[in-house]
Amino acid sequence: MNAFLLPALAGLLTGAGLIIAIGPQNIFVLQQGVRRVHVAPVVAVCAISDVVLITAGVAGLGALVSAHPSVVTAAKYLGGAYVIVLGVMAARRCLASREAIVENAGEVATASRWAAVGTALALTWLNPHVYLDTVLTMGAIANSHGNGKWFFAIGACCASLIWFSLLGGGGRRMAPIFATPVAWRILDAVVAVVMIGMGAALVGSA
Repeated sequence: MNAFLLPALAGLLTGAGLIIAIGPQNIFVLQQGVRRVHVAPVVAVCAISDVVLITAGVAGLGALVSAHPSVVTAAKYLGGAYVIVLGVMAARRCLASREAIVENAGEVATASRWAAVGTALALTWLNPHVYLDTVLTMGAIANSHGNGKWFFAIGACCASLIWFSLLGGGGRRMAPIFATPVAWRILDAVVAVVMIGMGAALVGSA
């Protein structure tokens, strides 16, 4: 029993360590939670994407990605540019007038579910760190557990499911804090700094 429980626990802790970090994907999920807009589909997209990537890494996709570094380089350029655009949009919202911020909140509430899902997919699959963390790193660690590698994968997948559920649900609970335009300015300022900074870092490292 311990031969399978220990790899699962290792996967849970490793997955939590790699997933729980400030990044564009986590910030977007938190934003959706705060706005109470399309939280469930966004959480589902992020969690399911992680499950697919972790499974692929354990199955050996990591070796294929390592053999084609140009894929990671392309993802850095595309992902970095996309994240910078989102950061600039957040900065514009932060600098908008009080009325514009209130109107923006109403616009967000009527935003398309597919637009939210599309953004979640882009922030996940265009982020090269996703491949480095979930496919390469977790794939290598999982395979070091021998016959217990799939139990490691199960633990890592559970970490992702739990984290994104908590992040989306936590955002909902924080919604009352963002009842004023000032709070939205602060949130958008933080989003702008993180997004633009991470986007520039991705492009610069390509």
